[in-house]
Formats: sequence, structure tokens, C-alpha cells
Amino acid sequence: MASRLNPYISFNGDARQAMEFYKDVFGGTLRLNTYGEFGQPDVPEADKIMHGMLETPSGFTLMGADNPPGMEQTAGTNFSVSLSGDDDKELRGYWEKLSADGSVSVPLEKQMWGDVFGMCTDRFGIPWMVNITEQQS
Repeated sequence: MASRLNPYISFNGDARQAMEFYKDVFGGTLRLNTYGEFGQPDVPEADKIMHGMLETPSGFTLMGADNPPGMEQTAGTNFSVSLSGDDDKELRGYWEKLSADGSVSVPLEKQMWGDVFGMCTDRFGIPWMVNITEQQS
């Protein structure tokens, strides 16, 4: 899988409705996963979207999720740029450059869903998410 760059939008509890709306607008395949499906079945947000991805026939990719518990959303914090793919070396290289002189909110490390993932804000204030999937052999 080639690396890709796409927007990632955060929502205040209505990610499912928003992502379904975007599917109606753009068509394509929509995958939604809840906090409950990713190992948090007992939290009040268990039915909220932890990760959603819409891939369209035109080649668009749009990702979105409900804000994680305890994370406030204010103007300007509802959007990140997402880098994802299975090229570990390439994506770690991007991570090192993006996080240098910036701030790391989630260290780049193995996560509960099995991928290596991290979040940082670069020195210009742009939030980034990097997700490295394990290469399939």
C-alpha cells in the first residue's frame, strides 16, 4: 500500500451521522469502528466512533472520529492531517521531521488496534496523525 495524505476531522459526538452524510455525497465504502470495538466497551462513549474512513471511487479518502473522552473540541482543533500506509521507514521519517521542534501529544508507538500510531503538532501549529500498518506478507 502506498502512503497517503488526507484530512482527518474530529466531531463532538456526531461522527457517525457526518461520515454517513459524506458517503451519501461522495459515494464509496465507509468503515466505522467504535470505542467499544477497540477495547473500551464499558465507557459511556462505547458506541461513539473511534475511527471512520470513507474511500470513494474518485480516489478521495476522508477520515473522521468522535473526540476521545476528556478531549475538548474548540475552533481549530477539529482537523488534522493524516499520513498512513505500511512503509515503516518512510512514515517514521516523516514523523521525525514533523515532530522536530513541535509537540508530541501521542508518542509514535504500537496501539490497541495493532498499528503504530502517533499524533504531533508541527512547529507551525498544524496537527498531524501518523499511522503505520504492519506489512502483509
